[in-house]
Amino acid sequence: MTARDEIVAYIEKRKDVYTEASDQIWEYAELALEETRSAAVLIEILKKEGFLVTEGVADMPTAFVAEFGCGKPVIAYLGEYDALPGLSQKADVFAQDPVMKDAPGHGCGHNLLGVAALAAAVAAKQYMEAHGTKGTVRFYGCPAEEGGCGKSFMAREGLFRDVDAAFTWHPSTIYSPWIMSSLSVMSMDFQFTGKTSHAGSAPHLGRSALDACELMNVGVNYLREHVPEEVRMHYAYLDAGGTAANIVQGHSKLRYMVRAKKMQTVLDVAARIKDVARGAALMTGTQMECREKACFSDFIPNPTLTNVLYESMCEIGAPSFTDEEYKYAEKIRSLLNSATFCTLDHRETGMSREEATDYFEKHALFDRIGPYKESEEYMSASTDVGDVSQATPTAQMRAPCYAIGTPGHSWYIVAQGKSSIAHKAILITGKCLALAGVKVLEDTSGEIIKRARQELLEKTGGIYHCPFPEGVKPQDVL
Repeated sequence: MTARDEIVAYIEKRKDVYTEASDQIWEYAELALEETRSAAVLIEILKKEGFLVTEGVADMPTAFVAEFGCGKPVIAYLGEYDALPGLSQKADVFAQDPVMKDAPGHGCGHNLLGVAALAAAVAAKQYMEAHGTKGTVRFYGCPAEEGGCGKSFMAREGLFRDVDAAFTWHPSTIYSPWIMSSLSVMSMDFQFTGKTSHAGSAPHLGRSALDACELMNVGVNYLREHVPEEVRMHYAYLDAGGTAANIVQGHSKLRYMVRAKKMQTVLDVAARIKDVARGAALMTGTQMECREKACFSDFIPNPTLTNVLYESMCEIGAPSFTDEEYKYAEKIRSLLNSATFCTLDHRETGMSREEATDYFEKHALFDRIGPYKESEEYMSASTDVGDVSQATPTAQMRAPCYAIGTPGHSWYIVAQGKSSIAHKAILITGKCLALAGVKVLEDTSGEIIKRARQELLEKTGGIYHCPFPEGVKPQDVL
């Protein structure tokens, strides 16, 4: 029996455990750093499987590390389990219908993500036991990916320092290795405090915090011309001061988000935005306080590990779906209009733009394997997996959990999160990730790890700088 066959058998034997765990986490739908019950589901399985679990790592009560074995090489699997606010939705219902109004929901599929990574860790552990394979397998329980940067804080604490290879994935509509980098990002809250006064009889006594926000926005708009072309700056009002027009507003608050390819560019632009905010406060006679929020480094796909993962995907094979699952996906697609239909990114599929467009118009589910090809391109989103990839060689994949065209961070994803399609993704991903880890563990020459480490050194110089200062705690950024 091959390693592939053994791993498939291990995961198939426990498939009910994994699908039930995912569905349970879907039900809990807990927000960043509140994933107490969700983390407990995963921890219970890992302890039963013989892993030693350390809870509350990196000053986060819902973060943990589970470990089996000892010595080198050290293989890591990264799991997430946090939900998104306001996306509560009943499962398998083909209309927006919250379980509870304004409650959280798993609109990014993290109920699937964590369980599939856990399945991989358990299967790799089972293989090690059966063959006397040396090394260490770890599962990292990573909370607060949505706006909380859990992995960034774990990386800052050095929890990945001795890891030789890290693997993870993300729920998607396609099946492919993750070939593109993600963008670095930082968000900041700017609180302005002024002095209220009657806007009609004594405006000269007031100091308008709302004016400070308005002036800051004007200043940043002028700044847009003088930053690198790749930079994106987004903003939102968190507090406009109040609803009474005859009062000089004494408080207001803005949130700014800066994206760029590299963290240093983000930090440079963020410093200039802070200067604009200080100028706005000076012009209005108000006080300004800046609080840094989410901060992700850019993801560095490791070519050697990604190729190992791609080979594993090819050995496991492309996903297959039943007629009922295709009909289910078509029904989801029928709900999507031009405003919500999300097109396939042809760069991840190995197709031309025209081929991809034709494919997703004719197919409700992705049933092929996207190829592996090194890329210098960047996707438009960000992830805290980037900070892990800066600290140790890291590879990711995607697997189809939803109908093609399903937009991210939407109730459509929540509705499909307990479907048989999503359950199949847990199993096929667990098999791929486990097989990739076993390939690294069984490489007695150590060449895979050496090449992977050298590639990371060439990208980073072997130095990881967490974008958060030492004094900033996870609770401070939420």
